[in-house]
Amino acid sequence: MKFHAVLFDLDGTLLDTLQDIADSMNEALKKHGLPGYPAESYKKFVGGGLELLVRRVLPEHIDADSLFRVLMEQMQNEYSTRWSVNTRLYPGIRRMLDGLTEQGLRLSILSNKPDDFTQKIYAHYLSTWNFEIVLGAGAALPRKPDPAAALWIADQMQLAPAEFVYLGDSSTDMKTAVAAGMRPIGALWGFRDADELLESGAEQLIARPEEMLEVVKD
Repeated sequence: MKFHAVLFDLDGTLLDTLQDIADSMNEALKKHGLPGYPAESYKKFVGGGLELLVRRVLPEHIDADSLFRVLMEQMQNEYSTRWSVNTRLYPGIRRMLDGLTEQGLRLSILSNKPDDFTQKIYAHYLSTWNFEIVLGAGAALPRKPDPAAALWIADQMQLAPAEFVYLGDSSTDMKTAVAAGMRPIGALWGFRDADELLESGAEQLIARPEEMLEVVKD
């Protein structure tokens, strides 16, 4: 077997977190008399971390600097109360993770979500499976698409980057995988479309999580 590990994105790949993120951000915007957005719009807003999310939702005519830090804090407070209201594993994820485990693949997670929320969500939804490393955004390593965190995970697992398949749903993920020397696989059930994934370096697109069981055999 060429591949020995799978590195996963979290939001839009393993879990559908969109509604809880949208509700939290919209509530924070509402506190300042600013309009919210439909949940579908957040598919384009998320993926770059909390700071980029807040910058993307602020209307152009607003002085972003005057609201930015306040909205960051309020978004985190709102999300802390509703991160598990609507969030669910995507259909087929359980079967995929069971199958990868049975095949002896080693699993880890790398997210641009703040690390405290990443750890809570992992513990609540995914701790049934043995993910060796679960890493969210923090001060120590730059966020994706910088490959530093992905390379750090490979080093900690004592595997070469080429031994990893990287499964994600956005250009951020595909660029991270390419830069790290991992095989980039695009998840079509997530937040972004096929064109974005292919343009960002995806070597293969899969429509169902169970298809990963064949990918790792290649």
